[in-house]
Amino acid sequence: MIRSFLPTVALSLSALLLASCGAEKLGAETGETASAMSDEAPFTTAEIATFEQPWAIAFAPGTSVLFVTEKAGTLKMMDTETGDISTLAGTPKVDFGGQGGLGDIAFLPSEAGDLVAGRTIYLSWAEAGEGDTRGAVVGRGTITCADGFACAIEGLSVIWRQTPKVSGRGHYSHRIAISPDGQYLYIASGERQKMQPAQDTTNTLGTIVRLNLDGTPAAGNPLADKGGVSPEIWSWGHRNILGMDWDAEGRLWEVEHGPAGGDELNLVQRAANYGWPIRSNGEHYNGDPIPDHTADDGFAQPALSWNPVIAPGDMLIYNGTMFKDWQGRALMAGLASQALVNVAIEGDSAREVARYGFDARLRALAQGPDGALWIAEDGKDGRLLKLTTK
Repeated sequence: MIRSFLPTVALSLSALLLASCGAEKLGAETGETASAMSDEAPFTTAEIATFEQPWAIAFAPGTSVLFVTEKAGTLKMMDTETGDISTLAGTPKVDFGGQGGLGDIAFLPSEAGDLVAGRTIYLSWAEAGEGDTRGAVVGRGTITCADGFACAIEGLSVIWRQTPKVSGRGHYSHRIAISPDGQYLYIASGERQKMQPAQDTTNTLGTIVRLNLDGTPAAGNPLADKGGVSPEIWSWGHRNILGMDWDAEGRLWEVEHGPAGGDELNLVQRAANYGWPIRSNGEHYNGDPIPDHTADDGFAQPALSWNPVIAPGDMLIYNGTMFKDWQGRALMAGLASQALVNVAIEGDSAREVARYGFDARLRALAQGPDGALWIAEDGKDGRLLKLTTK
C-alpha cells in the first residue's frame, strides 16, 4: 500500500525525537533505542508518501524519478515533481524474511538523461537455495515503458551470487556501488552472521567484491591468481555493510554494523582485511569480549567507530549545493539510533559533527537532483521524507 502526500506537508521539527547515543550497548539489528541529545536541524522536513518496508531509494540519473524497493519484492517509481507512483513489472522472486528480500538499486551514470526507459538497472535481492539456505544475488536488466509511467524490467538476469548460500536470514548486506568512471560494480557481501567466513577468501561472505558491469571479476583484483570466487574479492574481514559511497577524490567508503557496539566507518582499500571477527571495537551479544582494533594488529583500522551503535541503514557522501555545509560529508541513516548522522571526512580519518533526531528508524538515503536529501523510514508504512534548507 502506498499513500502519496503531495503537495508536501511540513513536519514539526519539535516532534522529531532522537535515539541511541548514551546508554548501554545495543544490538544493531534490534528495535531498541537509547536517549540522547539532538543537534539543531538545519532543514525543514516534509512527508511525501509511505511505502511498505522500503529498503533502498535511488534517483534515475538526470531525472526527477525516484525508485524505491520494498523488501517483500515490489519495485516502485515515483515522479517527485508530480507525486505519481507506479509499480514496475518484471521484478524477481525474492526470499522474503528476516533481513532478506528485495534490496539495493543502482543505475549507470553514463546513461543519465531525461527518460527512464531504455536504461540499465541493477538490483540486489535474497535468493533461496537448496534446503534451508539462501544468499544475496545481483541482477541486471533494462527498463522499458509502454506508455508514460507503465514500466517494466525486461531481461533481468542474475550476474553475481554470494557464495556459498547458507542458513539464516541475516547480514546479506548486498549494497551496490558503481565506480565514478562507470566501469565497475562494487558489491557488499555480508558474512551472514557466520563470522569466521569473513577471514576465508575462498568464499565471498564478509567481503566487498569488484566486478565488471557484466558481473565477471574485474582485472586488477588482489586475488586474481587464485581459483574459485577469490578473483572477485577486493577487500575482506567485513561484518554487515549497509552503506557505500564515493568521496570527491574517488575513494570508496563503507559503514557497517558492529556486534554489540563497534559500528565502523571504513575507507575501502584494495586487499585490505578489516578484521572481523578477530577484531572489533564492540563485543559479542552475550558479553564475551572481542579484542579491540589496535594500530599494530595487522588489520585495516576504522576511520571512525561508535559505541553505543548508530545501527546504520544506509550512507551517502553529499555533493549537492542545497546544503553547502554538508558538502563532502558522509550522511548516515540510523536504525536503532533513529537519527541522521553527519560525519566529516578528514583525510583518512573521520569525526561525527552532528546528529539529527527523528521519531522512527531510518533505512535509506538519496540525494535529489536539486540537492535535497530524501530519507525512507524502515518498516511497515515507512514514510518517504524530503529535507530542504530552512
